[in-house]
Amino acid sequence: MTPTGQDPADRHRFEVVDSAVHYRGAIVNLRVDTVTMPGGGHADREIVEHRGAVAVLALDESDRVLVIDQYRHALGRRILQLPAGLLDVAGEDPVAAADRELVEETGFTAARYQVLVDLAVSPGFTDELLRVYLATDLRAVDRPAPADEEADMASRWIDLGELADQALGGTVYDATAVAAVTALVAARSLGTTLRGADAPAPLWPTAFDARAQTVRS
Repeated sequence: MTPTGQDPADRHRFEVVDSAVHYRGAIVNLRVDTVTMPGGGHADREIVEHRGAVAVLALDESDRVLVIDQYRHALGRRILQLPAGLLDVAGEDPVAAADRELVEETGFTAARYQVLVDLAVSPGFTDELLRVYLATDLRAVDRPAPADEEADMASRWIDLGELADQALGGTVYDATAVAAVTALVAARSLGTTLRGADAPAPLWPTAFDARAQTVRS
């Protein structure tokens, strides 16, 4: 039984009776679904289709986190974030994507990756899943020549405890960074064993790539 006392088998099934794509972009599509609602009505739901993304909490032997200071046009300002990026192609290995982004944005690579936390970024309107990895055993490597916003990007080290304080104090507010830092602090406090880098992620989005494949066909 559910907490409300209703048998799960009797709960409403939200069925899509109509669906249309209103925008196709390089990294997102906008789809509008007409969905049946409890009571017999219908409602339109705007869905942003996304390929999925990864982020990296890179931690050194001194318990410092490698963060980037990056301009984000949607906010019109620079904010502190973790190295992160999209899966570039359908079926890309998320760990490889994470290490690629770490190298491109900071000039470091990691010998060990563990899954820190999986985030349904904003499930009210997008299918985007973001997997955050804990990266350790770091070493410096050559960083590729940056372009666009990355040419303005700066990276620096911040103590994990200080970063957690800033997140709770509202001076670090990137959702991924806040979730990752608090997840690591909680895992340590609870003695939780983190998942392996290849742990399954059943909510990885598929609609964006499936639609792109249909278009190419």
